[in-house]
Amino acid sequence: MAENHLKWYNKTLHHYLSNDEIKMVMQKSDWKGALEIATTWGWIAFAFLLSGLFPNPVTIIISLFIIGGKQLACAIILHDCSHDSVFTSNKLNTFIGNWFGAYPILHDLKKYRPYHTQHHINTGLADDPDLSLTKGYPTTVISMARKFGRDLVGVSGAKANFAVIFMQLGFIKYALNGTAEWLSVKGKSAWNIIKNAAQNLAGPVAANLILFLILYACGKPWLYLLWWGALLTTFNFSLRVRSMAEHSMVEDRANPQKNTRTTYANFFERILFAPHHVNYHAEHHLCMGAPSYNLPKMHRLLLERGYFNEGALEPNYWSVVKRAVVSFPDGGEEERAAT
Repeated sequence: MAENHLKWYNKTLHHYLSNDEIKMVMQKSDWKGALEIATTWGWIAFAFLLSGLFPNPVTIIISLFIIGGKQLACAIILHDCSHDSVFTSNKLNTFIGNWFGAYPILHDLKKYRPYHTQHHINTGLADDPDLSLTKGYPTTVISMARKFGRDLVGVSGAKANFAVIFMQLGFIKYALNGTAEWLSVKGKSAWNIIKNAAQNLAGPVAANLILFLILYACGKPWLYLLWWGALLTTFNFSLRVRSMAEHSMVEDRANPQKNTRTTYANFFERILFAPHHVNYHAEHHLCMGAPSYNLPKMHRLLLERGYFNEGALEPNYWSVVKRAVVSFPDGGEEERAAT
């Protein structure tokens, strides 16, 4: 079945786009890639500056949401660089993907890449490692409020970061789907465990230390608390809505044209949920090696040629959230296909 998916992607891509157009959407540009990275970290700097210059509850809340959205952007930098689709050099993709994407949010590109590859091979199928992230929708208003509440008060973030740290320590198998498969440490010496943990956590610790020292040098070390505050709260809110939009509430999970959604995003939605054109998700799955900055062009071609007559397309993220909430007579949750 997974092989059928890969064949379908290749056949469909060539059906809708010419060889020259495929070459165009696959073209990588170092300056465009650098602009993408600079934009994300420019927003992060702005959020710190806002609260640093005008510290009050309103600016801190605004900063937390901006930083949470841009921590999602860091995750997308990790994602895009794992495909080697941002820069022309694979080594540069790995370096930037780690230091400006993965490490600041405690992840590692080397571990992420093979995990994420399985998602592309098995999208929507039983072996899709991200399948659990798309389930549970539509749900009731009360249930959705609970989910967002857990995100925004830090419950989801505490669990997620606890799991990530234990993955880096080698106690849990690497996964981003909320499962915790504990690994046996039988036969491993305490020294080996410590050595492995030091190697895995060196990058994340160094990146966060650099961020703290920059803020310390600016005379505002307390601003670093916003980074962890967002990582525990608003980041998980942004991540939930983004994940919901991509593969939840689809018409047919086994159909590659119907199991991945593209969602248009306005200015504020791009800050919170759709950094680096990740909202063009159907296009990404159809041609996963295409740089994110080329996806809008690819979308226009596919739209003009009728791809979305059958594909999933939403006008905005609010529409996705409304689609994800429905009242059931019994007050329970159920998984159903979108209509």
